[in-house]
Amino acid sequence: MSEPHRPEKRRIAVLASGNGTNLQELIDHCKSGDIHGEVAVVVSNQRYALALSRAREAGIETLVFEAEKFPTRTALCQKMAAALTERQIELICLAGYMARIEACMIRAFPYKIINIHPALLPKYGGKGMYGRHVHAAVIAAQDKESGCTIHMVDEIYDHGPIIAQEKVPVQASDTPETLAERIHKVEHRLYPAVVRDICAGKINLESIHGTDAVKGRPS
Repeated sequence: MSEPHRPEKRRIAVLASGNGTNLQELIDHCKSGDIHGEVAVVVSNQRYALALSRAREAGIETLVFEAEKFPTRTALCQKMAAALTERQIELICLAGYMARIEACMIRAFPYKIINIHPALLPKYGGKGMYGRHVHAAVIAAQDKESGCTIHMVDEIYDHGPIIAQEKVPVQASDTPETLAERIHKVEHRLYPAVVRDICAGKINLESIHGTDAVKGRPS
């Protein structure tokens, strides 16, 4: 009896502005076959982002869209959307991408853009809430737990429907750096798991759009 036909690997674009550690996890999980997809292109708004070096080392195409090279954010958005459409991208994963996603991207890729955020949204989200700023705010508020959230992207920072979350305890001795380190370990496990389940059809982004949060780690 022949094996059932598997669909083609889903073509993934990763948008990153910094070191790209979550990008690296996605690359590795795609290459190992754990994710039935391929990172087809890596996009950054920072020419010297380490994420671009990681992509080039893996033989992945890179694109840079710097805001100062475009007359408006809409013009940049349109150029980026056209480039990703041309490359037949089916899923866009934000991984430390420090720029807002504009309306034209949402329209060009409906239900196809996700982000990972280093806190338990809806707490500690929004403009300016990234990296060390998030962890410092959690510690200052004396919260007992933090974590990370994977959510769909809309035109508001850190606002779209939640796909998955995982909690991390905040210790009395924590600094922003130590808390970040523990949350990174969870991110590196959770993000590939969510992308794996999207590519396998276990998570349908369109079906959860506009619904209550679907929390917890993917199976």
